[in-house]
Amino acid sequence: MKRDLNRATGKRATFTKGEWGLVLAIVLVAMALRPGIVSMGPALPAMIEAFQLSHAMASLMTAIPDLLMGALALPTPWLVRRFGVNKVLMLALGLLSLSLGMRAYADSHVSLISATLGVGAGIAVAGAMFAGIVKASFADRAALMIGIYATALSLGSTLSAGLTGWILQSAGWRLAIGIWAVSGVIALFAWWRVMPAPVTTRTVPDTAAMPAARLPLRTPVAWLIALFFACVNFLFYSILTWTAAMYQEQGMPTAETGAVLASFTFCFMLANPVVGMLSKRLDRRGWLAGCSIVSTIGLAGMATAGAWPWLWVPLTAFGLGGAFTLAMTLPLDHTHTPDAANRWNAFVLTIGYLIAATGPFIMGLMHDHSGHFAGGFQLLVGVSALMLLLATMLKPPA
Repeated sequence: MKRDLNRATGKRATFTKGEWGLVLAIVLVAMALRPGIVSMGPALPAMIEAFQLSHAMASLMTAIPDLLMGALALPTPWLVRRFGVNKVLMLALGLLSLSLGMRAYADSHVSLISATLGVGAGIAVAGAMFAGIVKASFADRAALMIGIYATALSLGSTLSAGLTGWILQSAGWRLAIGIWAVSGVIALFAWWRVMPAPVTTRTVPDTAAMPAARLPLRTPVAWLIALFFACVNFLFYSILTWTAAMYQEQGMPTAETGAVLASFTFCFMLANPVVGMLSKRLDRRGWLAGCSIVSTIGLAGMATAGAWPWLWVPLTAFGLGGAFTLAMTLPLDHTHTPDAANRWNAFVLTIGYLIAATGPFIMGLMHDHSGHFAGGFQLLVGVSALMLLLATMLKPPA
């Protein structure tokens, strides 16, 4: 009881032994939620050649998971209330691991898309659960935990971006994308190990005992948060999908383009905890605007200068990384219970990822028509400028 009181009043700053186990499990799960998407960036040119895909069709390898992260965010809170955190998360991780392995053995467009649907569904359901888990177990340290979660997402992205190109160059694209099924298996085992702990099982009755409530459809600030989140991920997944391909078209070796992409995910990862720790006030507009300005400058450099990728790509990443952490924290700022956090998070994820899914596809379509990526990256500069405008409108809760 005293421990729960301390949590509610924010007096306890350290983690208990049981919480450290949960933190580690969250980190390992988060690390498994991006390689299935990020590994597509360095591998797409080889897959385009192997399956004779258009760039628009190839973009579905990342657009489909984005789309499902939006579509499945809504039913996920209901699944958690109905079946509990542990069962739903274990099923999602199992589906993700199986689908990652199946995609590596795809022999046709149909099997490739089918496996990608499974990858996207596993990522979508697992990712949509963490706002409620954080709200239930780390309510007084929400920004810190979201920063840790976002950092782990970025760490998984960095490893997959940096290693996929090297593995592809050495052993082919199938092993390069299939090997990441191992990360899903590790995450599955990690969560199985912490399931009996009270710190995780507390999240089930908290959400199950509450009646289903409406999404914040009539709350203007929820829409602003969702649109800001959409801009961040529109940019993030467009860059992940096409940056390596753009530099490969300019003659850069595959392994080096993977390293450039890894610099993006690495700097994105660095920004996650830094901004999460420094943004301590509920009025986060200054940090939101600052991150938006940094990403706009970086994207302008990528769009106008083919040279200096080691400057513009990391700069863009740092701005987007900070913006992502803050966007994930904003729904928690405006809610008071795990169930409310799940509903706001589901709404933000749904709107955000449905919009973000169009980014890689639009850029691929523009490339099919123009034969280059210049127009697509100019579009990204405009989206980043819109993100800056939205940042100034995101007032703190009253």
